[in-house]
Amino acid sequence: MLGSTHGSLTTTSRPARVAACGLHPGPAVHGTATDTEEDLDVSGRPLTRDVPDLDRLFRPETVAVIGASDSEGRPNTAITRQLVDWAGRVGARIHPVHPTRTTVFGIPCRPGVRDLPEPIDLAVVLVGDPAPVLEDLARQQVKFAVVFASGFAETGAEGAAAQRRLAAAVRGTATRLLGPNTNLNAFERFRDDLTGPAIALITQSGHQGRPVFALQELGVRVSHWAPTGNEADLECADFVSYFATRPEVGAIAAYVEGIADGRSFLLAADRAARHKVPLVTVKVGRTETGARTAATHTGKLTGADDVVDAAMRQFGVIRVDGLDELQDTATLLARARPPRATGVAVYSISGGTGAHFADLATAAGLELPALSPAKQAELHQWIPEYLSVANPVDNGGHPVGDWRGRKIIDALLADPSVGVLVCPITGPFPPLSDKLAQDLVDAAEKTDKPVCLVWGSPVGTEAAYRSTLLGSSRVTTFRTFANCVGAIRAYFAHHRFTADYRSPFEDAPRSPSPAARKAEQLLRPGEQLSEHAAKQLLRAYGIRVPREQLVTSAAAAVRAAGQVGYPVVMKASGPRLAHKTELGLVRLGLGSASQVRDTYRELCDIARYERLPLDGVLVGQLVPPGVEMAVGITHDRLFGPTVTVGIGGVLMEVLDDTAVRVPPFREEHAREMLGELRGRALLEGVRGAPPADVDALVETVLRVQRMALELGGLAELDVNPLVVLERGQGAVALDALALCR
Repeated sequence: MLGSTHGSLTTTSRPARVAACGLHPGPAVHGTATDTEEDLDVSGRPLTRDVPDLDRLFRPETVAVIGASDSEGRPNTAITRQLVDWAGRVGARIHPVHPTRTTVFGIPCRPGVRDLPEPIDLAVVLVGDPAPVLEDLARQQVKFAVVFASGFAETGAEGAAAQRRLAAAVRGTATRLLGPNTNLNAFERFRDDLTGPAIALITQSGHQGRPVFALQELGVRVSHWAPTGNEADLECADFVSYFATRPEVGAIAAYVEGIADGRSFLLAADRAARHKVPLVTVKVGRTETGARTAATHTGKLTGADDVVDAAMRQFGVIRVDGLDELQDTATLLARARPPRATGVAVYSISGGTGAHFADLATAAGLELPALSPAKQAELHQWIPEYLSVANPVDNGGHPVGDWRGRKIIDALLADPSVGVLVCPITGPFPPLSDKLAQDLVDAAEKTDKPVCLVWGSPVGTEAAYRSTLLGSSRVTTFRTFANCVGAIRAYFAHHRFTADYRSPFEDAPRSPSPAARKAEQLLRPGEQLSEHAAKQLLRAYGIRVPREQLVTSAAAAVRAAGQVGYPVVMKASGPRLAHKTELGLVRLGLGSASQVRDTYRELCDIARYERLPLDGVLVGQLVPPGVEMAVGITHDRLFGPTVTVGIGGVLMEVLDDTAVRVPPFREEHAREMLGELRGRALLEGVRGAPPADVDALVETVLRVQRMALELGGLAELDVNPLVVLERGQGAVALDALALCR
């Protein structure tokens, strides 16, 4: 089978997730417009997503603290003190709530939620049993509630049931819930003296966001921190959608342990792509151990990682592995303006340093163009002739005592082939490295091209680093070559992706095709279809199959062979036959009536011996050889139906060369899938073979995608082999296996 089966789609109480199962969502909730029937694709999944207004979460006018305390030694006391301080910084009026106190930190205290003197924007719930409090808050139409308490879905089935009660308390109301199992990260002290585009931070584990938040101490602006916790209501996708529309946000950095709803996440990523806002993400769960740990931490599904990875790339999400990469990549993407050229110029004080960086950059796919003879001649005005300035540029030691160093940097930035200037400094060498750093900072202020510097010193206390470089919002400083290379690669990839991005949701089918009604009649709930029935599904969607007939007697087999035309192929067909070749139930190149008659009897004898029921024997044409591919449908527990294409035939499971996409996707995405295959050269023609009909293969992938969207009763489809003939001759599905829900 292509890929693996991940079970049926997850159902939850939120409208988008109900729609994901093919049902229409219920009434509007939380005061926002609900997706109407016209906003659903043919599978019942939403095509649009409301952007929640989270302004009053991050900048409330009124705050209530439920369970407030000022008693020394009590955990709630430190939290209350931090919230009081934070409310003062954002200009909010704060109202402590406690049943037995009259004041908290000198502020009048109310005994209960119903006693609050004014409408509340944000309520922070510090009690052990938050469900009754949430019900009161919802009745008072509080805009946002934050629940810190743990012990919910991250602990198992009982905790998950308790978490569902929290979600039910706010469902259908004007109140939105952040948490449970969250923390105070949203109410930290953010520096307001930093300028330039900011990073907005989303984390499902509060501690994992600390390195990004600490970037402020390195001069990088951070505007928001959303600690989403268990995401009983507000989820990562809500914050991505919101941050993508904020004018101050230059990039979104996210630490994701699990995705609450696959379609919601993709719609949010789509919004970020349409607004050209980079979304840089660490998504754990690449391994079984990581996935298991993430589930116990936040109680969310992690999903099949190959599907998660493909879905993120499909919508332009930049996935990184480490928190250091998250910091560095988000910083560059937030600060850097769109590229004016695709070339990278490397400027170093050492030929070895330049060569080392050039190797890493070239291996990562970055373009290091050779500078023109005229540009090299210009550089040699200030750099000795015996040093190479072709790119990398070796200055032999950056000029310290005069203006030449700045001239070199300005000349490199002025070159039309240069889109990014990188200066790797493996270790400080005052005063040379100090002057070089200052010249780079000064030049960066006068250009719209990104200027990157690698400060390789492990100490990091040098004045050139702490004051000069970190004091600049135009130079992006890295500590390692690898992170610099990765961030630059992500920078170019992001801008290529968003330059002509068009949402695939715009053209997603909203109504069934005529083929759907015919195909649905062929499905048999809970059964695996025979090859003959599966090919009828393909025929309904215009996917080419061989000329063949299903017969139930030797005489009929001979008549069919005469009509199809010798030589023929004969195959047993039945609902439980998944590996016919291994069982000897496929025969090729039969050239006479006697061979057909004998083969029919042999196939029936084998099936009878193996106790495999048959619906007949297929007698079909012998299709000319071509490139054997495979196309299929599986269902992912987060994203729903997925379409896979790969190198097919008997070696498919050995080669494991596949690419996957989540519908809806366009023709260009189908072609990108083929480009991801290691064996893609087979389609171009190797060792004298003619080029294959790639257009026919792409068309087949798109037709299979339509099946995936329309046929909710189809759990899996495996078309293998799909023989792609030479260019202009089409593609033919030689075998197919279909499993119904």
